[in-house]
Amino acid sequence: MRPKPPNMFRRVVRQSKFRHVFGQAVKNDQCYDDIRVSRVTWDSSFCAVNPKFVAIIIEASGGGAFLVLPLHKSGRIDKAYPTVCGHTGPVLDIDWCPHNDHVIASGSEDCTVMVWQIPENGLTTALADPIVALEGHSKRVGIVTWHPTARNVLLSAGCDNLIIIWNVGTGEAMINLEDMHPDVIFSACWNRNGSLICTACKDKKVRVIDPRKE
Repeated sequence: MRPKPPNMFRRVVRQSKFRHVFGQAVKNDQCYDDIRVSRVTWDSSFCAVNPKFVAIIIEASGGGAFLVLPLHKSGRIDKAYPTVCGHTGPVLDIDWCPHNDHVIASGSEDCTVMVWQIPENGLTTALADPIVALEGHSKRVGIVTWHPTARNVLLSAGCDNLIIIWNVGTGEAMINLEDMHPDVIFSACWNRNGSLICTACKDKKVRVIDPRKE
């Protein structure tokens, strides 16, 4: 029997620079605690963050709501903390505007998209009136995402298999992408300069779309 080379056993354990790195949980006063995160059966992150605020979709009776918390406000969140609560159905997705840290969009089961203006220091009272309400979907809206480079341009996708690109400044739909998706759209995103859209659909296909050519 041939002797094994002395370094053969060293290859059993894969070398990794993270092997002896351990994380440490932060203290409770540095966490957000006692938040009733939404339990709706929709595949979403239920939160969005920008350099000033973190927004979290929460459970709400009689409609849909989400919290907007300043990043410096951590610890236990009072159940009476004011919310953004203008939707009549559960909120499914939220997205901060990349050009204005005080503007956030939300999509809901009530088939609408709403855009909200958050005060400079956060909410002190409940916010129920959006700066614009966008109506064009016939079923619940599960995806909202802002254009990365053009101001006031917002994409929404709903369970009606429809993608709408909105001009938020006028409140009108600029482009309707119909008959492209035969089933539910699971996700949609812009490329870096906003010239193309990539979507994933329940029909097991990924599509890359030039919205200007439809």
